[in-house]
Amino acid sequence: MTTRMATKKTKTAKTAVPARDEALDAKKKRARRILTALHKLYPDADCALEHVDPLQLLIATVLSAQSTDENVNKVTPVLFKRFKTAKALADAPREKIEEIIHSTGFFRQKAKSIQGACRMIVDDLGGKVPDTMEELITLPGVARKTANVVLGTAFGKNEGVVVDTHIGRLAVRLGLTWNGKDSKDAVKIEQDLMQIFPRKDWTFAGHALIWHGRRVCGARKPNCPGCRLAKNCPSAGTIE
Repeated sequence: MTTRMATKKTKTAKTAVPARDEALDAKKKRARRILTALHKLYPDADCALEHVDPLQLLIATVLSAQSTDENVNKVTPVLFKRFKTAKALADAPREKIEEIIHSTGFFRQKAKSIQGACRMIVDDLGGKVPDTMEELITLPGVARKTANVVLGTAFGKNEGVVVDTHIGRLAVRLGLTWNGKDSKDAVKIEQDLMQIFPRKDWTFAGHALIWHGRRVCGARKPNCPGCRLAKNCPSAGTIE
């Protein structure tokens, strides 16, 4: 009887993620240890969307919403071979763009956003993708996530942390953000991550967490026994 009760108490304690009550300094120290492990695991972590310039990355990121990078990487070579510049995309018959990007989902809205963004780039921004957060988020279809991808990967500017489904999931599991009602609030999660990770590592942290989410910490069956972050993860071994 006593043994069973002790086992039950131990399990309950283990499943509690301390993100809400953990002191900020303690969380920062744990975040640094996680970041160090990520640098060792994924020293070459980078954006998986194939591109050759900021415009291609911008459009690929818009297409990646509700789609996979693998699928987007099949579509963009066809799109960019047909329409090589922002002006060509802005002036293209929309149905042609929709036909090419159809498999990425929400293709009508994405085609509208792509053309709207390209038209603004041509008419208002000198034909170049802007390199500031303020200008990027004025483009149709571009919010902070897309802007962070473009700024960090194409321009080497750490203006924020990308928060996609993988990063949001890992931030909660790793106890880097409060895992209550805000667990799916990308803005809140980004603010938390920006507070505990050094600015110089914001872009890398996003790429590395995405890689780890895809390779180790999956949504349904995280490989906790094989996870190099487990010793700094309050959720390790608790997800069934």
